[in-house]
Amino acid sequence: MAHAAEEFLDSLTEEQRRAAQWPFPSNEERLRWYYTPTDHGGLSLSEMRQKQQQLALKVLASGLSRPAYVTTCTIIGLDNILDELEGWSATWGRERGRDPGLYYLRVFGDPGGEDAWSWRFGGHHISIHHLVVDGAVRASTPLFLGADPAVSPFLGGYELRPLGSAEDLGRQLLTSLDEEMRARAVISPVPPFDLVGANRARIQGGELPLRLAEVWRGRFEGELGEWIETIQRQLEEGLGTTEKHLEALRLTEAPRGIPAEELDGPQRRLLRDIVAVFVSRLPDDLANAELERYTEAHLKKLTFAWAGGAERGVPHYYRVQGPRLLIEYDNAQRAGNHAHSVWRDPEGDFGMDILSEHHLQEHRV
Repeated sequence: MAHAAEEFLDSLTEEQRRAAQWPFPSNEERLRWYYTPTDHGGLSLSEMRQKQQQLALKVLASGLSRPAYVTTCTIIGLDNILDELEGWSATWGRERGRDPGLYYLRVFGDPGGEDAWSWRFGGHHISIHHLVVDGAVRASTPLFLGADPAVSPFLGGYELRPLGSAEDLGRQLLTSLDEEMRARAVISPVPPFDLVGANRARIQGGELPLRLAEVWRGRFEGELGEWIETIQRQLEEGLGTTEKHLEALRLTEAPRGIPAEELDGPQRRLLRDIVAVFVSRLPDDLANAELERYTEAHLKKLTFAWAGGAERGVPHYYRVQGPRLLIEYDNAQRAGNHAHSVWRDPEGDFGMDILSEHHLQEHRV
């Protein structure tokens, strides 16, 4: 990972490097993250030569499993599909609103040095972060992947579903529950129009979904501002969202839904499979180390919650919540064909807990 980052940085001009490499920790910027088609901060693929683009993707691949890298590249390509789906009309204040060139890489610190450093790759429906301390990856959340459309047709009747496994496993667990357990797992008949945690830097408990205009860098004004408010209103009206629904979906410190300790063995294995499909976005060695934490005792501390319909193709949402874990999957926009998914560690996103401990140890020395 360090070698790939150094190789990328060494390929840049002085001007490019000013955008691509910032000091560590630069927390005011480093803790910003987005999943909308906005400026994610860094050097965009469109500002790179072809070889530089290749080196940027090499950095990206160093922080993902091979299936996750394939999925991520597919998500980038979906911007071309979305452009056609929207009639080539979206602009978001730019010459082209759906642009697979607007994915950004920024390195914080010196990958070749001995101090902590990190990097971030992000663009529409992608936000990937890794923190390296003492030569090891110590934090990799938030880790967001989305897909719009969530389902696209292939020739021969096949489908492209980049996040299909995450959706299907959640639905499989829901439908395995008996009537009484299912009633407790479904916390709202209406799903949120977006992730409840949204792109907040920290999850502290009590959060409600942010309005769409707030999940961007900067504010919308004029016609563009009116347009996104119209989208927000249409989403809420289409879903039938009320204040009561939003309150039911609030991210409370005591998780809502069905506790895993009340699930039977096969159901808990399904729950672990959900965790695994999110964690397996990491390279295999990192993913395996993370999954070792999810023993039977640890799984029993998790809670599963669902909102919306259970049938495929209708708006829905689920989350898995527990000690140092928050997974959210939302597929509510475009009538259930626009998916967002994120894996977070509310106590350690961006490695803030690691950095605090690291600082204390250095101070003691």
